[in-house]
Amino acid sequence: MEIVMVGACYLDTILNVPHYPEEDTKLRASNLETRRGGNCANSLEVLQQLTVRHGDDKGARQISSRNRLHLVACLPKQDGRAAQQVMQSFGDDTIVSFKHCLYREEATEAASSYIIRSMETGSRTLVNYNALDEMTVAEFEAIARDFETEGKSWWHFEGRIPETTLECIRVLRHLLPGSKISVEVEKPGREGLRELAAEADVVFYSKVWAEESGYDSAMACLTTEPRGQASLSLCPWGAGGAYAVSHLSGDQIHCPVEQQPDEITVVDSVGAGDTFIAGMLHGLTTGSDENAPWDARRCVRFAVDLATLKVQREGFAGLGDDILHSPPRGPVTRA
Repeated sequence: MEIVMVGACYLDTILNVPHYPEEDTKLRASNLETRRGGNCANSLEVLQQLTVRHGDDKGARQISSRNRLHLVACLPKQDGRAAQQVMQSFGDDTIVSFKHCLYREEATEAASSYIIRSMETGSRTLVNYNALDEMTVAEFEAIARDFETEGKSWWHFEGRIPETTLECIRVLRHLLPGSKISVEVEKPGREGLRELAAEADVVFYSKVWAEESGYDSAMACLTTEPRGQASLSLCPWGAGGAYAVSHLSGDQIHCPVEQQPDEITVVDSVGAGDTFIAGMLHGLTTGSDENAPWDARRCVRFAVDLATLKVQREGFAGLGDDILHSPPRGPVTRA
């Protein structure tokens, strides 16, 4: 299956600080790190690990699924330092295709994200800057037409610029009616996200969006928000695990975090939600060595376990090997 991730790609500058600074004060950071970020790019980094595994004792790589991974993002000029830095961040032998990225040849700098991470709480605050021209519907249609002769495809959209994204989804419904579509409803107060959710097959609601929308629980959000075309709605809830509603079966699913709180040391929460999405897309499209997708319950369990592993390490390195060789976790419960 072709898995196409559509969203912004950033170069992140991460500052570790002992605690959040008060306004108009100085604070010395204990560490500075620069790495590639962006929701879809992060998810692709994890999906790549779940798709490519090390086979023998010499570390030989083997493709363990038929999924082919694609990034659709606006990047600066293709031969420039910033664009090359983004592409090289996936590894020299990456299987992610950048063929469908939109290279803005007049631009030299990638979109930037500045992250302040508190060592006291493990939480982080982000400030983004993006001067690149955004993707147009016409540009997206040209990309979608490249997949008309391919097999099945899954398209995942960040909930950015909802009015444009909505038109892109409608292009897909016309050109590739057999494709599956998932969207993120993440940023509170962003107009048009509910309209996106109504058009998707799978919807990921963020905890902060649910809370800012007045819901006191994930399940309240999932059972109250209009279903639209969705067959599955999900809401990760941090330390509470994740919740889902299968609109086909009516099942309400809750997967708690299996590790006890005192067994978990939160090292890096940046990208935990992106990791959860990667785990869900892996399960819904591939699932196992036999390339048979899992049911919703097993997908959520896998995605929660994967995200739990992620917050306990810097970055995403080694997640695939660790989750695929870890013992099975506990049962999935009804909400």
